[in-house]
Amino acid sequence: MPDNRIGCHLSTRGGYRAAAERASALGCGSFQYFPKNPRSLGVKTFDHRDAQRCKEWCQEHGLSSIAHSPYPNNLASEDASVRERTAESLLNDLDIAEACGSLGVVVHFGIYKGADPLEGYRLMIGTLDDITSRWDGKCKLLIENQAGNHGFMGMTLEELAQVRSLCREPSKIAFCLDSCHLFASGIWKGDPGAQWHADAEKAGSLDHIAALHFNDSAYGSGSRRDRHARLGEGVVGDAGLRWLLEALPGIPAVLETASGADGTHREQLSIMKSWEERT
Repeated sequence: MPDNRIGCHLSTRGGYRAAAERASALGCGSFQYFPKNPRSLGVKTFDHRDAQRCKEWCQEHGLSSIAHSPYPNNLASEDASVRERTAESLLNDLDIAEACGSLGVVVHFGIYKGADPLEGYRLMIGTLDDITSRWDGKCKLLIENQAGNHGFMGMTLEELAQVRSLCREPSKIAFCLDSCHLFASGIWKGDPGAQWHADAEKAGSLDHIAALHFNDSAYGSGSRRDRHARLGEGVVGDAGLRWLLEALPGIPAVLETASGADGTHREQLSIMKSWEERT
């Protein structure tokens, strides 16, 4: 029988427990949420009681959750103050996510605009080491692959795996794979049985994928344009998306697409569940 891992990104309006209840009402097995304002690197003082209620609800109803960190984070910024604020913000996110019982906090691969590419990776690894040296919870940092719209870094699983391996505490780091980013970067053409998957399996990279952002793409493979589309309304193709869902079993697969006419992801969730039931 297929596992109940299908979900979507949900609002925390009303609190973290409220987000978990919305997930259950939609029939989700997982969900993603912003632990705080996604546009700011500020540190949030959160309601621990609400977070505990979220954790208890998820445990009682078999829900998995992941948190998504704010967009201004940059693990590889040339500006030391931005890296410091990124570290403090992510430690705050990890604290919130741990209290909510979440498995990890998604953070985008670093962006570096300087002349020396290796320096970008060194800065990113340094920031990750700073964070993990100060974190002793179970919740992991989940590094997300990029579409290429911000530059050369972070498009391949090999890069994610290499960065993780060079960190001092790699056990605290895993990956979040975004299907739209994988496609837009040109790493994936939308084909079932893709070569990137075989290469990642051989290298052991697949073992560290802890979450899947399940999005269609509005633009073609290699476009390097990060624009998510609803399932069936993009250009990846159903055959490839269904294969990807099958190829990464047992991990939360969450939609980051626009809601449907009813204001929810119910229709897209139904498509995903129908694909799971046929496996």
